Amino acid sequence: MSKSKNIILIGMMGTGKSTVADMLSHELGYRLIDVDAAVEQEEGCTIPELFSGKGEAYFRDVENRVLCTVLKNEGQVIATGGGVVLRPDNCESMSANGWVVALTADPEVIVERVSGCDNRPLLAGNAEERIRTIMEERKDAYRFADYTVDTTALSAAEVTHLILAHYRV
Repeated sequence: MSKSKNIILIGMMGTGKSTVADMLSHELGYRLIDVDAAVEQEEGCTIPELFSGKGEAYFRDVENRVLCTVLKNEGQVIATGGGVVLRPDNCESMSANGWVVALTADPEVIVERVSGCDNRPLLAGNAEERIRTIMEERKDAYRFADYTVDTTALSAAEVTHLILAHYRV
C-alpha cells in the first residue's frame, strides 16, 4: 500500500466519490482530481456526448489514458468513474500508485442519490433496474481496495472522517 502517494476513491456511481474526494483534498491539502472531469476536458465534450458519439469502448480507452497520466503524480485525492475497475490494468495501476478506498451503498440509496441525473449514460432507461444490473456485474470488481466504506447511512463528512482515521494510522 502506497499511502504517501495518493488516495484513490472507487465505487459505483452515487456512492459519494466526488463529494468525499473534495472534502479529503481540502482536509489533507492534496490536489483534487476527478477522472471523469479530466476526460471531459481532454475530449472537449461531456461523457454522455462521448458515449453517444464514440461509444463506451472509446470512453474506456480515454479513461485509461487519463488515469495513467494522473497516477504519475503524488499528493492527490482521485475520484474515479464507477467503471474504471472494469480494466484489470487500471486496478493494478491504482493499487501500485495509491491507497485505494472503495465506497459502497445499498442499491435503493444509489437510486435515490442519482435520480434526476441526466449525465449518467449507463442509466438510460429504467435507472433502478440498470443500477441493480451494474452492481451485480461489478460486485467483485471493487474488492481489491485497501479499505471499504459503506456510505448508505453516513454523511459525506462521516465518510471523510472514517477514511482519514484509517489513512493517518
